[in-house]
Amino acid sequence: MKDLVIEKLKDRGVALEDMAELVFDLQKKYIPTTIEDALYNLHKVLDKREVQNAILTGIQLDILTENNAIEEPLLSILKKDDSLYGIDEILALSITNIYGSIGFTNFGYLDKVKPGIIGEIDKMKNGQVNTFLDDLLAGVVAAACSRMAHSSAPRG
Repeated sequence: MKDLVIEKLKDRGVALEDMAELVFDLQKKYIPTTIEDALYNLHKVLDKREVQNAILTGIQLDILTENNAIEEPLLSILKKDDSLYGIDEILALSITNIYGSIGFTNFGYLDKVKPGIIGEIDKMKNGQVNTFLDDLLAGVVAAACSRMAHSSAPRG
């Protein structure tokens, strides 16, 4: 299932390496890390069935929206990524909640600032709807950051 998720992300213009760059950039100030560490932690997050389900659900909803296969008024709300909709963030938060409060605060930052691939996906306007995808990326990146932070915390 993880391979399918990675393939679906790639089909939507997202490479894991792009996400790893964000994880690395967010964590390098706090812990000694490498891009390989970031990629490893992304893979660990993507191993989780809850994460896979959230991503597949969000991508499918974006595709259904692109194909006008959702009824109004929801279709218009999703097409314009209405800021008061919020369900896209809730789905992404189901990913960050797996890894605790660090993931939650990182998600808020990523959702607001939309750096790197998150912003690119958010602004993509070539007919592709990414109402859910940009938030899901923020959720996965935030979760990987949180996983790294927890893994590097001193034990004692």
